[in-house]
Amino acid sequence: MTTQTISPPLERISLPRRWLAGWGSVLLLVTSTLTSIGAIVLVSLVLTALVLVTAGGIGLVLLVPLVWLCGVFGHVERHRIVALTGRRVEPPARRVQPWWRRLFLDVHSWRSTAYLALHGLWGTFMGWLTLLVLAQALLMLLVPLLGNRLPDSGISLFGWIPVDGVIAMATAWTISLVTLLLMPLVAHGLTSVDVMLARWLLGRDERKVVEHLTARVDALSESRREAVDSVEAERRRIERDLHDGPQQRMVSIAMTLGMAKEAIHRDPQGAAVLVDEAHRSAKEAIVEMRHVARGIVPPILADRGLEAALPALAARSAVPVSVEVHDVGRLDPTTEAIAYFVVSEALTNVAKHSGAEHAQVVVATDDERLTATVTDDGRGGADPTRGTGLTGLRQRVTAVDGTLEVTSPSGGPTTLTATLPLRTGRSLS
Repeated sequence: MTTQTISPPLERISLPRRWLAGWGSVLLLVTSTLTSIGAIVLVSLVLTALVLVTAGGIGLVLLVPLVWLCGVFGHVERHRIVALTGRRVEPPARRVQPWWRRLFLDVHSWRSTAYLALHGLWGTFMGWLTLLVLAQALLMLLVPLLGNRLPDSGISLFGWIPVDGVIAMATAWTISLVTLLLMPLVAHGLTSVDVMLARWLLGRDERKVVEHLTARVDALSESRREAVDSVEAERRRIERDLHDGPQQRMVSIAMTLGMAKEAIHRDPQGAAVLVDEAHRSAKEAIVEMRHVARGIVPPILADRGLEAALPALAARSAVPVSVEVHDVGRLDPTTEAIAYFVVSEALTNVAKHSGAEHAQVVVATDDERLTATVTDDGRGGADPTRGTGLTGLRQRVTAVDGTLEVTSPSGGPTTLTATLPLRTGRSLS
């Protein structure tokens, strides 16, 4: 049995509503007679300033404020188009850049200048044409109200098409009425050019948006694959640790207790020795289980956070470690677990591979990210491709859109820096 999902039908705009909304497009074309004049003046001044730049650079004094003014004009134009047509034009992406770049090298300002050059041509032609047709249609519709007050020379359309006689007058009046009725619908189509230019030059660069989204999808796909690999590797590690440690202990305890049960009546003293051995093995199994549990999420991390868990982790390290945790507080469990895992694995690598005599752990946060830095004074030369655990660390960190940087020149020192984005609203109190 197949299940078919039926999507809701798209809302259709009725013809009367579209006709009424079309008057906004008419107003956009009419007001373009004014904005196009301003656009032509600004673009002419920008071109003049560019010519003067070659004359000893004197035009640069004019070019900077003119280009900035074009950017402001572009913002106003985008809002005018959105307000009068009702069609969306996404605002350009905001980028942090120096003030001097915003004044002169801002991409939006130069794209706005290009828009104004095109708008000066298109807006002038379509604006005055729309204004002429609208004025002529309205004047023709008002002719019957004039009665005997018509001029002796008669009337003419657009100043050069004479309208003489009752039939010609009625025909011209009917054409004017039809023109007035169709004008909003025609204007809606004509303003598509304005909307297209605004989206292309005044709005967000869709090509860059697509490129960014494509790169983002690729990064997420890769990080998801690495996260799955990391989880599978972690599962195998836990399975191996349980099999090699606590499981073998429990089997040994079960066999020892079985032997004690058989000997309890014929050799009570020997049975007591076996029970003591099973008791000692049970305590060792508990210790091994705690070590395995620490590799997942230690209780101290879940209860008290990184500020308590990291010093406890450093105290168990084979290499002396100093820990600095700068007012981190409680974070969301995922970020805390990954940060703890990164520091734990880094200290394990220090003890196994670096030959260091001392290591330092520094953890700090700002408004957006947590940074964990592990430094040692060992021999250096750490390489993620040599299976030293750095690959697993990178997979863990990139799975949450974090970054991992390793600086390890030959001879040392080695510095590992993990940056994790903070999840707002998910911290533990």
